[in-house]
Amino acid sequence: MNYRTYGTELWPFPEVERLRNQINDLFDEDVGFGSTGLFDRSMSPRLDVVETSDALLVACDLPGIDANDIELEVVNNVLTIRGEKKQHHEPDPNDGQFRNETWHGAFHRTLALPDSVNPDEVSAELKNGVLSIQIAKREERKPKRIGVEVK
Repeated sequence: MNYRTYGTELWPFPEVERLRNQINDLFDEDVGFGSTGLFDRSMSPRLDVVETSDALLVACDLPGIDANDIELEVVNNVLTIRGEKKQHHEPDPNDGQFRNETWHGAFHRTLALPDSVNPDEVSAELKNGVLSIQIAKREERKPKRIGVEVK
């Protein structure tokens, strides 16, 4: 660390400020697609979850992935999505990489499900690069509308 001297005093504050800015920059970086599950990797695909009165709907972005390369599993109210995105071309070591913004490789997403879902009634569809998963709610957990009689 370089200290600036002012008379007989050492003045380290500009260097401390620079170090603080560098540490803050580390936490501001977007290092991947993010993850929220315990076993998720940083390059896992993103997903959206919507709860309706009848089901839990999960939409997971999986562009360029074949349906045969995807595994779904529901165990102990945890939804697991596993798969692999393959490279669309084999890299030639003699070619230079101009830009690489897409990801490839194995992925793993986990999502804790509420107790209201029925893990025996799950359906999934891959269309236009979006995996749509529908998990039905248990009949006893669906909201019931009760009419009120006015007298």
